[in-house]
Amino acid sequence: MASIDLTKVLDKAWAEKDLAEVLAAPASALKGVSDRQGALLEEAFGIKTVSDLAGLKYFHWASALATLDATAK
Repeated sequence: MASIDLTKVLDKAWAEKDLAEVLAAPASALKGVSDRQGALLEEAFGIKTVSDLAGLKYFHWASALATLDATAK
């Protein structure tokens, strides 16, 4: 079973929430993403939640390219 220490990736206010709440949280719930940056993500890509960010096709494309590069070395 996979797990993640939510205190390392989420702001304090969100670290004790369950996964469903975290996925429905605004992108700014992630550590290092400010409210302003969250607003810019929404403006540019329609990202409103952590789940939206995870499902962004550009994220998947970039991640796949990075994985290909890592496995080619």
